Amino acid sequence: MELIHNFVSAHNVLISAGLLILAYIFIAAEKIPKVTIALLGAGVTIFLGLVSQTKAVDGALNPHYFINFVDFNVIFLLVSMMIIVSITTRSGVFNYIANELLRHTKGHPIAILAALGVFTAVTSAFLDNVTTVILIMPITFFIAKQLEIDPLPYLLTEIFSSNIGGTATLIGDPPNIIIGSAAGFSFMDFVYNLTLPIAIILALVLTVLTLIFKKKLHADPEKMKEVANIDNSKTITDKALMIRSISVLALVILGFVTHDITHIETCVAAMLGASFLLLFEKPTDILRDVEWNTIFFFIGLFIIIGGVEASGGIKLMAEWILRVTQGSQEAASMLILWASGIISGIIDNIPYTATMSPMLVEIQKSMGADYTVPLWWCLSLGACLGGNLTMIGAAANVIVSESAAKEGHPIAFLRFMKYGILVVLISLVISSIFIKLAYL
Repeated sequence: MELIHNFVSAHNVLISAGLLILAYIFIAAEKIPKVTIALLGAGVTIFLGLVSQTKAVDGALNPHYFINFVDFNVIFLLVSMMIIVSITTRSGVFNYIANELLRHTKGHPIAILAALGVFTAVTSAFLDNVTTVILIMPITFFIAKQLEIDPLPYLLTEIFSSNIGGTATLIGDPPNIIIGSAAGFSFMDFVYNLTLPIAIILALVLTVLTLIFKKKLHADPEKMKEVANIDNSKTITDKALMIRSISVLALVILGFVTHDITHIETCVAAMLGASFLLLFEKPTDILRDVEWNTIFFFIGLFIIIGGVEASGGIKLMAEWILRVTQGSQEAASMLILWASGIISGIIDNIPYTATMSPMLVEIQKSMGADYTVPLWWCLSLGACLGGNLTMIGAAANVIVSESAAKEGHPIAFLRFMKYGILVVLISLVISSIFIKLAYL
């Protein structure tokens, strides 16, 4: 063991980086569940001593203790929001809102596409993308069946809109939760800085998609009338639950918004809301709906990246970025934005963001907060919007494509990418213009 320890100590940067790259390869291959890869990688990282198993050394806290690298702000915020959304969903309120939107479109296929796109984007800003698409898909298939049209234009629009809308807030997409925790950004920081570019991107993307799919969005007037007259009177299944859960969700979001005044962390506000709602439910029933695979994936990944950070590898990456861009804020911003957009379309944007965030922290230490602020927003825009590039770019994409295949409407990888490239190109061009005008 001493021989292994000495070897690892001498080559800790290479070994920790190798473990991270190996984890990326297996995550992208999707042959083994990514939670298994993350936990196995974390176990190996701890076993090799890249991070420490010991909480204290000589009476002082050990900075390399493996638990220190797990960002529990992210973990508790995710778990709490999953609980709140699970309980709120049971009331039927989200389906009610969606049906109301559809009734107001009068069953017109093009108006429905716009309505579904806007609804998905706005909902994704306050719920997570996966929950949003799970809520909207059954309605989508129902509409397509009633109108006797291909659901793929709607499904693709929902995927793109969920990733775009999720970029606008702290809780909309997991990469933003990681960024907010690492950079110390509040809920309102995201709203102030990202709402405008996201609104412009969404409007442009929906316009382009409408033009692309226009020929496919035709329906018989009688069929349109049936969808316009959907009976929404029994969609709310539990009015008391709806009032309670919506009130709590509103208060939690208010807690996020007022963070700068109250200084209550977002994870604490979410935990208070989730625990209050659990008082009226059977916890075992609700906790089954929490995506524990995602939670343990995060924990394992934080530990693997902690190994790279503890070895000094993250610092080396930060120095390389500064050297390549010659300290230019504009060059560093554009490099991070476009690299994040492309890489996040190829691999999962969660591990990518979790790797990049400590690197930006290192850059901030050497260059200052003012230099790093646009870099953080470039990472957020690139990582979240880049998820639209391919079918595996974001979890919502995978879930929609799997559901579509089960319903007999498979989405081919290359067909998705054909539209994804266009959407991401529009998104990154608008983001580049925004970053340049606003910060550089």
